Amino acid sequence: MTFSIVGFDPATNDLGVAVASKFPAVGVVVPWARAGVGAVATQAWALTSYGPDGLALMGKANCAAPVALDRLTQADPRRGDRQVGMVDAEGGAATFTGAKCMEWAGGRAGDGYAAQGNILTGPGVIEAMSAAFETTEGDLVDRLLAAVLAGDAEGGDRRGKQSAALLVVREGGGYEGYTDRYVDLRVDDHPEAPAELARVFAVYDREILIRNDPLLESSPELVADLQRRLATLGRYLGLASGEYDAPTREAIASFAGEYNLEGRLRDDALISDTLVREIRDLTP
Repeated sequence: MTFSIVGFDPATNDLGVAVASKFPAVGVVVPWARAGVGAVATQAWALTSYGPDGLALMGKANCAAPVALDRLTQADPRRGDRQVGMVDAEGGAATFTGAKCMEWAGGRAGDGYAAQGNILTGPGVIEAMSAAFETTEGDLVDRLLAAVLAGDAEGGDRRGKQSAALLVVREGGGYEGYTDRYVDLRVDDHPEAPAELARVFAVYDREILIRNDPLLESSPELVADLQRRLATLGRYLGLASGEYDAPTREAIASFAGEYNLEGRLRDDALISDTLVREIRDLTP
């Protein structure tokens, strides 16, 4: 009922899962990941305990993904119904498809990833996912998303589309550094769930992640423009002097705090392009 991919990026140590299915809220069941440990996708007749148990084996027990997966499945009397993909923090990957999984079902493990699916239109879904992951440039999140979109384009779940999810963990990568959930997005019910997941991620990438945010020089012209605009919002009470002084920084920080953009604030003389765009959008 599902196709998924787990992956690891040695450049950033990111670990994650992307998944899509003709099943509501697939993100509740399939994806599991822990920074510095590994990622697990548990599906088919999913046994959700494979998630935390697999992470425990790769973490505290220090098992490589293939060993951890073998231990999980060998201890499961219903392993014939299960499908699982796992990757560890060294890039070791493994996939398992039980003999009773509904056709078409199968998977492929490669360098730093494992792709798997059941009730698919055919093996081309897994082939397309693997090729997309291997050839797409960018961060792990980009490669995982490209893989699930490629699987969807190849036919995906033969019953149709309903939900999708994207989970990537990075140490300290969550909001304000408080958690490791770098990206944790779900589309729980949508007729074009994979495409909707890509749209939601594009918004999250633009507004929350600090990946593509050019830095602007705090020139007198730019600062004066911001001062005038912030004054119309009641956040700046001084003159449009063009000086990037403490009151101006406080006004920008006040705006950023209300619009969830505090991660864009800086201590130097540069200003986030995203902050500038947001201020200008509200003060045409």
